[in-house]
Amino acid sequence: MLRAAIVLFIIALILALFGFGVVASAFADIAMILFWIFVVLFVISLIWGLVNRPTT
Repeated sequence: MLRAAIVLFIIALILALFGFGVVASAFADIAMILFWIFVVLFVISLIWGLVNRPTT
């Protein structure tokens, strides 16, 4: 998911360079949404890993 966000952001930068502002904005918005979904899932997995840590 993070890879998809990075790819979309790079595509948005290229589109903005060539003057496609509206399309670049849409790609940047999608990349931002995917990035925040990744962050939320990452934090949840960290918390889940700390809670369900095996005890030795």
